[in-house]
Amino acid sequence: MGVESINVHVVIVSTKVKDSLKNRIFKNQTKTNYFRNISGILLLTGILFGLSYIIQNNKKGAAAKLDIKELGHFPIAEPNLKYGFALDTFHVEESVIKRNQFLSDILLQHKIDYITIDQLAKKSKDVFDVKNLRANKPYTILYKDKNQAADYFIYEPDVYKYVVYSLKDSLDIQIVEREITTEVKTASGIIHSSLWNTMVDNGLSFELTAKMEDALAWTIDFHHIQKNDRFKLIYDQHFIDGEPVGVGEIYGAYYKNLDNDYYAIYFENEKHKGFYDLEARPMKRAFLKSPVKYSRISSRYNRNRFHPVLKRRKAHLGTDYAAPIGTPIYSVANGVVTKASYTRGNGKYVKIKHDKTYQTQYLHMNGFAKGIKSGVHVKQGQVIGYVGKTGLATGPHVCFRFWKNGRQIDHLRLNFPPPEPMPKEDIPKFNQLRDSFIQILNQIEYKDLKEDSPL
Repeated sequence: MGVESINVHVVIVSTKVKDSLKNRIFKNQTKTNYFRNISGILLLTGILFGLSYIIQNNKKGAAAKLDIKELGHFPIAEPNLKYGFALDTFHVEESVIKRNQFLSDILLQHKIDYITIDQLAKKSKDVFDVKNLRANKPYTILYKDKNQAADYFIYEPDVYKYVVYSLKDSLDIQIVEREITTEVKTASGIIHSSLWNTMVDNGLSFELTAKMEDALAWTIDFHHIQKNDRFKLIYDQHFIDGEPVGVGEIYGAYYKNLDNDYYAIYFENEKHKGFYDLEARPMKRAFLKSPVKYSRISSRYNRNRFHPVLKRRKAHLGTDYAAPIGTPIYSVANGVVTKASYTRGNGKYVKIKHDKTYQTQYLHMNGFAKGIKSGVHVKQGQVIGYVGKTGLATGPHVCFRFWKNGRQIDHLRLNFPPPEPMPKEDIPKFNQLRDSFIQILNQIEYKDLKEDSPL
């Protein structure tokens, strides 16, 4: 806004003020008030006229001191909008839920009384129960007046939504879903050390790594990946306010291990939903290749192994997967828990019967997952416990044991027959989708950061 704009603005204001005052004066005014207000008008008009005159006569001087082109328009400060509020109009306090901290502990510090907190807790049960507040999750307190009680408590259970608790009047509670935009992305990489390191080095997320493992978990043993293995992916990336927040569906995955090519194509219709190989056979098999993710095999099935604790030769009839304490352990197949117990050697362990032929066992757990006990049915991929080092263990790992017809065997040597393909009438539609995804996968160049150039 230049100097001339300021001058016009002042004249307009003076005209509006005079007209407004004139209307008020001549409506039911006494003669005394009339002359008193006339004097006020003349004084106000004189001031505004004088201001206009000063601006007009200083126009050249102002232009000499200020570069009009640089001045341009006066900047308009944009409000800081978040959670549907203009935060500039509030006093804002941000923090995270602390361990063993309740809503009452927080709100009492912000001048909310016990009666209001109790009413809020009761009213929120059907929307977002305050008992669901979790440690380390962020929250925000908004005040209109810092000397008064807080006006809003806002809690973020995850990146996709937030909960607004109105602390005044009606004590309203609302869950607000953030607007998500989705883009189809591609990714690739060449393994030089581990899958995890390669994905991270290529700027890919932990979540995408997990979903790729899920897509190929029945056909690839990710604990036997080799240097120069390579992968390609087609997937959905979610964004909120332009920032990546999560990974959606994987549509196509390709993994090359030595001379073997593995594909996983996502297909969904009224009868089918999941990943399929190029022959339209379900990727899902009877058993997962491993009970843990992002781990390494620290000891294999060996009938003549030297025991690191007992210091003597003792057959090791399982496979050890080393992983940090607390890493989830998954059931490799559907079944029934026959034991969830503790022994001096096994530590905390779970044993599962899958059918008349197969059983599995998971040793040295740090603890059992919620609800895991004898007689409970579990599904393939369900968390049954967490990695620990209980019993005769030198470090955190899970010893995975596999029985076939009552005899412990090396599960890594098992080759189960692939399942039957989907019905013939559904295969043409699948083939059409498969071909389109393969065409995209073939066009993706490998990203190899070690060589610093795509291959």
